Amino acid sequence: MKPLTLLLLSTISTTLLANPSLIEQAKKAGLKPIPTDKKELSKLTDPKGVITPQRVELGKKLYFDPRVSKSGLISCNWCHNLGLGGVDGVPKAIGHKWSPNPHYLNSPTVYNAVFFKRQFWNGRSASLEDQAQGPIQAGVEMAMNHDLLAKRIKSIPAYVDEFKNSYGQNVKIDLKSIANAIATFERTLVTPSRYDDFLNGDKKALSTQEKRGLKTFIDKGCVTCHNDIALGGSLKPFELKAKYKFRDVGDFLKTNKMIKVPTLRNITETAPYFHNGQIWNLRDAIKEMENVQVGYKVSGEKKSHNLDIKIMPISLTKTDINDILAFFKSLKGRKPTIIYPQLPESSVNTPKPITDSK
Repeated sequence: MKPLTLLLLSTISTTLLANPSLIEQAKKAGLKPIPTDKKELSKLTDPKGVITPQRVELGKKLYFDPRVSKSGLISCNWCHNLGLGGVDGVPKAIGHKWSPNPHYLNSPTVYNAVFFKRQFWNGRSASLEDQAQGPIQAGVEMAMNHDLLAKRIKSIPAYVDEFKNSYGQNVKIDLKSIANAIATFERTLVTPSRYDDFLNGDKKALSTQEKRGLKTFIDKGCVTCHNDIALGGSLKPFELKAKYKFRDVGDFLKTNKMIKVPTLRNITETAPYFHNGQIWNLRDAIKEMENVQVGYKVSGEKKSHNLDIKIMPISLTKTDINDILAFFKSLKGRKPTIIYPQLPESSVNTPKPITDSK
């Protein structure tokens, strides 16, 4: 056999062996793919078995319905636009009467939020159902009063029928049940990507550079915070290495040392970045994380409690950043098909929109 042929065979063999090892390295580092099996996925998105087609459709209508807000202008989709990666594309959220978020907080994506361990930037909610109640009530967001919300929805005959069909004849239509319906719809907003295909065993799903980026992402300790299925979504300490250069934009960091780690899924679609939306370029965002954070590696056996935790200041070369950027592109997921719903018409009894200063 010719030397060139031997070299080619050796290269192919090495590549085939390397792919499974990278998959195993990723999983050992705490990375998990979105399951392909519907039953396994349902255990994650619907652990209590509450999702039905009727509830999803009702929740979708309420998600897009601006009448859930005091002004009758702002829907959930206002800040979490499903056509724009689940975000609004501005640095700080804008709500009722054009009010900017008082803490200068950026709207996080709603896609894959079902996998987050905590909701809101300070992690104050543990579920989508609880989180959905917050913006509806917040004066600078949707500014809706509990009683007014219930009156609005109960005055619309088609909504009353849908609630009964979805939750039973004795359902109470109020803030909680409305938020639960919205959250049920949000539980379906899952976006599997080529990254998931790779971790699920498709060795050709990622390019050579994307695989290098994934390995760099692991080796540099980025998985310390961006891990599990969500590639984020849990509370972690921030500014472990240095101060974030835009820390004084807004007052969030003055009272919060722990921050919900933003998901990296669909990251190329969700600029601007960080809690106050001050960085628009993804390359600059990676560089800032290099400056601000540290990673760590753990060795030893958990069962023996003899763990060696090594703190690693993150240091990235230009090639590293290019490779990580390539890897991030593989995180752009396949979106569920969302058809904008025709919303049920108001009745003569439906409370009018409130847009003045009162």
